[in-house]
Formats: sequence, structure tokens, C-alpha cells
Amino acid sequence: MYLRFGWVVGQAGLGGTILIVLLSTSITFLTALSIAAIATDQEVKAGGAYYMISRSLGIKSGGAIGIPLYLAQTLSIALYVVGFAESLTAVFPLLNGKAVALITTVLVTALAWRSAGAAVKVQYFILTAIGLSLLSFFLGDSLASAPSDAVTARDRVPFWRVFAVFFPAVTGIMAGVNLSGDLKNPRRAIPRGTFWAVGTGLLLYLLLPVFLSQRAAPAALISDPLIMRKMALWGDAILLGVWGATLSSALGSVLGAPRIL
Repeated sequence: MYLRFGWVVGQAGLGGTILIVLLSTSITFLTALSIAAIATDQEVKAGGAYYMISRSLGIKSGGAIGIPLYLAQTLSIALYVVGFAESLTAVFPLLNGKAVALITTVLVTALAWRSAGAAVKVQYFILTAIGLSLLSFFLGDSLASAPSDAVTARDRVPFWRVFAVFFPAVTGIMAGVNLSGDLKNPRRAIPRGTFWAVGTGLLLYLLLPVFLSQRAAPAALISDPLIMRKMALWGDAILLGVWGATLSSALGSVLGAPRIL
């Protein structure tokens, strides 16, 4: 959202971005309907998506989906941590990106290892930082356009490639499902939490491209990963949001992957 959404808007335009958001959210909404149907139809224990699929379609189907899902969750930790390290080294160039990523991975893993409760408590502070960054962005202002802000055909990326870059932004709904064994009442909490996640994400992803497209030219959106920082009322709040979002996602994956396995 912070590092790539401007690029998506610059490549696809406002109309194309809204289409991408609606297509992506429709997929997660259908997934949420399936999750809610399964969660309210049977007792849900530890194992998250694997448990729900294996009890509905059988152990073979559950394993065939569960193993790749575990690997995907595990590998995504690296992507989130790299995103965190990339934004941190952009602000503090003297830092070594690989060292930052390695240390962050160890610390996030240690927190998740301690307990799921401790990790969830940290998420509240992260949510506050993200909320502050979004408020600062919406209260910000436009950037001055330059004559060279036109995007050439050579710089354009095909629609479905842009879609592929954005789509992982809507897959976070699985984080709550993966904690099924830690919930007091998963039958009630999983459907409510999942639908709230889909709805909140859709609202934000429809609002942000409108502001981005009005405040900067496409070329500027494509070239600057931290362009939201220049638009925000308090630019450093965007950095807090970037760090919070990437760390939150990494923490969710560290908690979810072993539970699936």
C-alpha cells in the first residue's frame, strides 16, 4: 500500500486501479464467504486454513493446499522484511539492508515464539501507527507537476502484471484464520473478523488511488516509492505506517505458518 500503490496508480490510471481493486477484493470476498460457511458449520480447531479445508474436502486436498500455503506464508516473511529494510535504508543510507532484514527477522520470530498474546498486543501499537499515517496522508497536499511528467509507452507495464503486484495487498485476511486455535470463539470471530478486514481494505483501497491520482502525475507516482511521504501533512508518519504495515505482516506470517504446518 505504501511502497507500491503509487506505482500501480501511475501504471494503470485511476480507472484501471479501481478495476484492479474491485477484481482483487471480489476474489477475497468469495474466499471470505467460503471461510464463513465452513467456520459456522463445524468446530474449528488449530491449523487455520489447512484445518478448515482438510475437514471439508478431505485430508488429501487439505495437505495439497496446506503445504504450498505454509511455504507461501514462510517465504512472504522475507518479502515483508525486505520491504521494511528497503524503506529504513532509504531514510538511513548508512544502514546495511541485509543486516537490517536479518536482525528484524530474528526479532519478529523471537516475539512470535514467546507467545501469540504478546504478538497481538504489539499489533495494537502497529495499528495506531498505521492509523496515524493514513490520517496524515489524507490531510496532506498535492505535489507540483513537472513538464517531464509524461509516461512513455516503454515505461508502461501490462495490466495483469500490475494486478499481480497489487493482489498480495488483499491476502492479509488469512492472518486471522491462521490463528483459529488461539481464538476463544473461532466460529464467531473468524467470519466477523474476515468480513471486517475485506470491507476495511476495500474502503481504503478505493480512497487512496483517488487522492494519489489527484496529487501527483503518473511519472512521479511510478518513480518514487515513498511519494506518499511527500504528500502527507507529516511526512514521517508515512514511514511509521510503512514500518508498521511490513512488520505487522511479517509477524502475522511468522504466527500463521507454523500453525498451518
